[in-house]
Amino acid sequence: MQALRRSHTKLRGHGPLPCTAWILAARVQNRPGLQTRASSSDSSQSHSAKGFSRTLGIVAATMTLTFLGTKLWDSRSAAAPVQLEAAKSAKYADKKTMLIAVDRIRQALGDDRVSLDEDDIEVHGYSEWSTSNTSERPVAVITPRSTEEVSSIANICTEYRVPMIPFGAGSSVEGNFSAPFSGICIDLSHMNKIVSFYEEDMNVTVQAGVRWIDLNDEIQSTGLFLPMDPSPTAYVGGMVATNCSGTNAMRYGTMKDWVVNLTVVLPDGQVLKTKRRPRKSSAGYNLNALFTGSEGTLGIITEATLKLAVIPAETSVGTVTFPTVKDATAAASKLIRDGVPLAALEFMDEVQMQIINKNGGAGGRLWTELPTLFFKFTGTDVEIQESIQRTQKVLPSYKGDKLEFASSKTDRENLWAARKEAIWAIIATGPEGSQIWSTDVAVPISRLAEIVELSKNESGALGLFSTVLGHVGDGNFHQAVMYDPKDPEQYQAVKSCVSRMMHRALEMEGTVSGEHGIGLGKKGYLKEELGESTLQLMKTLKRSVDPHWIMNPGKVFDEL
Repeated sequence: MQALRRSHTKLRGHGPLPCTAWILAARVQNRPGLQTRASSSDSSQSHSAKGFSRTLGIVAATMTLTFLGTKLWDSRSAAAPVQLEAAKSAKYADKKTMLIAVDRIRQALGDDRVSLDEDDIEVHGYSEWSTSNTSERPVAVITPRSTEEVSSIANICTEYRVPMIPFGAGSSVEGNFSAPFSGICIDLSHMNKIVSFYEEDMNVTVQAGVRWIDLNDEIQSTGLFLPMDPSPTAYVGGMVATNCSGTNAMRYGTMKDWVVNLTVVLPDGQVLKTKRRPRKSSAGYNLNALFTGSEGTLGIITEATLKLAVIPAETSVGTVTFPTVKDATAAASKLIRDGVPLAALEFMDEVQMQIINKNGGAGGRLWTELPTLFFKFTGTDVEIQESIQRTQKVLPSYKGDKLEFASSKTDRENLWAARKEAIWAIIATGPEGSQIWSTDVAVPISRLAEIVELSKNESGALGLFSTVLGHVGDGNFHQAVMYDPKDPEQYQAVKSCVSRMMHRALEMEGTVSGEHGIGLGKKGYLKEELGESTLQLMKTLKRSVDPHWIMNPGKVFDEL
């Protein structure tokens, strides 16, 4: 098993579609010492003198902080209002001081860990596939190799009040790694080692920068795998931080179901372990759940011990077309309600099927350009055949065509990859100079067909390139619209369309984020979904571990 412990090569954007290669190409010192109290060593000072000194100190501190706040306000006058509100209370270091902190980090870690290259900074501060970007950029990109190095970075950033933005594969669509207050980007891609593999226990410990697809390649010979199936670019750290799911969530659940324990660096540099290695534990609070889905706002996940599953004996992938989106999604809901044992159930509309064909097809052929369900059946041959038969009994009632299957393993993998890399294909084939607005919601299964049809019709009425697709097996679907970012009317029309979809999902007792997180893009909906009391509890937890609000600030919610 020595091979399991060697470093992985960093390969962003690996995948069969040419569009993923396009993505690869696209890509004052802190003043904590303001004294408000007389020095404890000044024991001869009278009580009244101490009181005068304390009062004078408070006044001086207040004047200084007011001055710093004004300077911060002035320097960000062109930023969005939500950024200004957070900036008034955060009191982050200015960029000159941030660079002093960067120099301290360089001295501690070495020159090869620090990049000030403008192109590198741009790739780490702006996302071509996210509408939720800011005009600010980090001042530097730091690439640690160990938990200890991340701890050193956090310790220095806390001292200087420098925002820290964790960065994984950079595939976020909600602005999760943007830098609204500048700061430093901590790129974890070089922390890409499989630390320990416990074959008999069916779990593995990996650093945050390990790609799930590389992990599965390494351990395939053991008959085990990590069943999450998001974008091939995804790193384990980001998968945990956003509680990702992907196409296999219908059978295997989401990332939270596979985390055994985490190693986390807190904003002040402290290192903690959330649990030990047993698959179950009732020892104390469930800190795994606290950090899973926290989007890097509470700490930096540097290692994770994950449960593994047994690779299914056989897998079969098939598709079936329908005349309308409503028919397709209604059939999906019926299959779920009838308990047909599917490993995955995915949906792509006719626009997505056109995109697959424009990219050369998948599985060695071109596909019918109609709303399509993708099925994955796993198990023994007998189990798969039974699932197929039950599926075929349901389809005619919803005008579904007969099931068509990929004829070989290669065809099967290509077809499934076409579904998983849909967003990259949209970007690659979108109109020149256009911007994508891609987002997701999830609703109870009984409301899925309704919301998909309404959202499809509404986005289609914009007269723009739009498409819907999703993990309909668990009620999660995505909408993507391409628009001209230089046209304010188009932008506002798309924004309103997306907003109505969010409110519609909440009216249906759903969520505004099935798997992408909140980031910058969905902060405005979180209070409506969870309520003020829940939001305040989240903020209390945030302040308890990050009192200076420097850990990925501006994401999920604002300080005020």
